[in-house]
Amino acid sequence: MDKLKMHTPDGTKENIDRIAESFPNCITETKNDKGVVTRTIDFDQLRQELSEQAVDGPRERYHLNWPGKREALLAANAPIARTLRPVPSESVAFETTRHLFIEGDNLEAMKLLQESYLNRIKIIYMDPPYNTGHDFLYNDDFKEDSAAYFRRSNQVDDAGSRMVANTDANGRFHSDWLTMMYPRLRLARTLLSPTGILCISIHDAEVANLKLMCDEVFGSQNFVGQVTWKARVKPVNIGEAKYRPQKEVEYVLLYQRQLTAGTFSPLFTGGVRTYPEDLNGRKYRLATILKSNRGVNFRSTMTFSLGDYTPPDGQRWQAGEDVIKQLNEDGYIEFRDGTPFKRYFEDEEGAEHDPFYCFMEGDWSSTSEAGKSELNRLVGNRHGFDTVKPVRLIRTLLEACTAPDQEQVVLDCFCGSGTTAQAVMEANAAGRILRYIMIQLPEPCDEDGEAFKAGFRTVADIGKQRIRRAGEAIREDAGLNGPRLDIGFRVFRVDTSNMKDVYYQPDAVTQETLHGLVDNIKEDRSDEDLLFQVLLDWGVYYGMTLPIKKELIAGKTVYLVDTNALVACFEPGIDEAFIKDLAKRKPLRAVFRDNGYGTDAAKINVEQIFKLLSPGTEVKSL
Repeated sequence: MDKLKMHTPDGTKENIDRIAESFPNCITETKNDKGVVTRTIDFDQLRQELSEQAVDGPRERYHLNWPGKREALLAANAPIARTLRPVPSESVAFETTRHLFIEGDNLEAMKLLQESYLNRIKIIYMDPPYNTGHDFLYNDDFKEDSAAYFRRSNQVDDAGSRMVANTDANGRFHSDWLTMMYPRLRLARTLLSPTGILCISIHDAEVANLKLMCDEVFGSQNFVGQVTWKARVKPVNIGEAKYRPQKEVEYVLLYQRQLTAGTFSPLFTGGVRTYPEDLNGRKYRLATILKSNRGVNFRSTMTFSLGDYTPPDGQRWQAGEDVIKQLNEDGYIEFRDGTPFKRYFEDEEGAEHDPFYCFMEGDWSSTSEAGKSELNRLVGNRHGFDTVKPVRLIRTLLEACTAPDQEQVVLDCFCGSGTTAQAVMEANAAGRILRYIMIQLPEPCDEDGEAFKAGFRTVADIGKQRIRRAGEAIREDAGLNGPRLDIGFRVFRVDTSNMKDVYYQPDAVTQETLHGLVDNIKEDRSDEDLLFQVLLDWGVYYGMTLPIKKELIAGKTVYLVDTNALVACFEPGIDEAFIKDLAKRKPLRAVFRDNGYGTDAAKINVEQIFKLLSPGTEVKSL
């Protein structure tokens, strides 16, 4: 039920509404004198609309701008003192899996992955809030400068909800969405490999703004295409749907870090071309060499072995006379029922171009209804998701954008119910070698909702359960190949750094606080917490998924990462004899706690010992 306004009409708002009705291009969003973003009039644009001559105004340039863009750029660049803490109890096959599930803000998680996965991820899939007026957006608070943000991120845990409602009554409706997306797109680009591909699901509300923003971040020259897929088959006749054309489709924008020929497989199984004809053992297909005539060019009469041919009225040759003659001489022209066609040979098509089908029928991509049914089958129908991407859509994109015989990483930073993880496992069961990284905010489920009553406390919990059950089903269906499939995942949570504030701000130490800062590591952190932060900070590729072995050497616990990629010991009392034992293993990296040395001599000589026994080892301390 609508509530009474209980105040007099807002004349300014009504005037803006009247102008918006006649001149929608003159409505913009800007900050008022109190710094609040509101809907207002672009008076320079309005003057131009009401003038018969060019009106002087601010210098024109082609760009996308909105209130909050500078804050979004700060959000992308500002450092954070956070880490990923392992959660083996919620993982599956923690010791052996190569898949990751990260709970936390995706902006922070992507920053934490920068060192280990910089320029190394093959495909990033995003399914962000569509900004329909009923969505929740990430509540990024980046109003301070970089230094202040660094201090806050180091000292303060997330407080309260990380998601805020973004209704269409919000004065900065589009600006908030753009501000949320911009830094995440910037970070996505840095994570992608040179031939890596970004796929973003979206629909009408923000597809135009998203295209412009991606053009700015990736460069318009790296735009691959816009896929339209049939998302639903059931009509919607409630609410605003009664007053607008019913939309059955959604979109996927594709961008490549550096547009590269031959990257894509023929997109979508339903569109793979067949070659029914045969010529001396070479399979080929036929396609018209005529096109609609919108002028007088290319309508000349040409001579072939069967006689002369002139395009009929309304049609013309696709190319000039010299090109058609050369094609004929090279054996590419064939007549059927008196009409010329061009031969396209199977062994040449791939080299000539990669077909890109921009529309996916429901039987190619499945639908949102099918996606929801898949989730219902795996976790029950009390999960609280109104719409779910179908596995077939994501798997189709994965198989089109990844190589069939290379180990490649797939990142989904708005993973929701975990559809992408299931698509990766299904693709691997069919022969791919893909590793996934899922990122999902542990957004609390509504305590009055069906998901909470079903035992799910957060959206991330729903995703993890779906992946567990999907993995079991896929392994069972895989038969003999099942035991070799990786259906596990390591769970990590974004948290404050393992290091105390003194580690980042030593100049803040006073005589009064010195006694409590003998150890620069927080008391509640484990050796495993420290190990994974070291792997992140050091930028060890695949560091978060490498095999880790614990050994007892000279009575001390030593972590061996991927045999010799890194050795770590965080115990106290390290002496020179122990250091020599580790150095003889010739690891690539070695790390110890700064206060873990038993004597000053051991601390001073550790680098010299490694230089003597293992000169290729890089040694660091916490």
